[in-house]
Amino acid sequence: MSKIEVRDLTVEYGEKKERTLALDGVSFTIESGEFVTIIGSSGCGKSTLLSVLEGLHPATSGEVLIDGTPISGPGPERSVVFQHYSLFPWQTARENVAFGIKQNHKNLKRKECREKADEVLRRVGLAGFENKYPNQLSGGMQQRVAIARALAADSEILLMDEPFGAIDAKNRTLLQDFLLDIWDAEDPSEKKTVVFVTHDIDEAIYLADRVILMSSHPGRIYREYRVPFGRPRNRGQLISTPEYVSFRSDLYDALYNKALDASDLEEAAL
Repeated sequence: MSKIEVRDLTVEYGEKKERTLALDGVSFTIESGEFVTIIGSSGCGKSTLLSVLEGLHPATSGEVLIDGTPISGPGPERSVVFQHYSLFPWQTARENVAFGIKQNHKNLKRKECREKADEVLRRVGLAGFENKYPNQLSGGMQQRVAIARALAADSEILLMDEPFGAIDAKNRTLLQDFLLDIWDAEDPSEKKTVVFVTHDIDEAIYLADRVILMSSHPGRIYREYRVPFGRPRNRGQLISTPEYVSFRSDLYDALYNKALDASDLEEAAL
């Protein structure tokens, strides 16, 4: 049984004549412990798709199943990391992480939440920053707190909506490696299932087991790519190989020249 199954998902916005078709007949599956990136042009419905997976937006038709059960709203098995850190500015790093813990572990005592929060902050390289407020942290550090909060909830699925999009290139690279280190758990039973939305082709390839490319207007699955590079990945060595250059070129061509609007796809098929 797949961890996530999306069946013929269609999402429309608006009322009557003003309705907009955002997603049209989207179907795919994701296995437990798999890292999948979703890429596509702006407006193709990537974030809408993630909102449906989160349980924050209803499907117009079709369904999403987690472990074979249709979702009907947010659930403790799913945690979300957004592009903008979504931290509570009036809470310290420890308190922000503890909030995530309390959502899924309501019976834990305050001391236990504090200890667990400190442990997760240590794992993300923020030991010594537990009492800092978000405005006292850099953008990269704030995003680490957001990831720590999602990890601390101990959910089986991480849904990530362009989490590194607003971060400078150096810290983006560091956070990508950091995320892979956390995801690639030694115990397979602890490995998270990750759905990661991005605009960045290199990020999509470097992180993923599989890349899902969406066409736009309305959003449909254009093609799925199995990333052919083993793990762990050495970024410096990988990007200079002919195999990487060829794979990236194919994905780039599909994204910018082939994964067109639905009307263009229909014309291309004639």
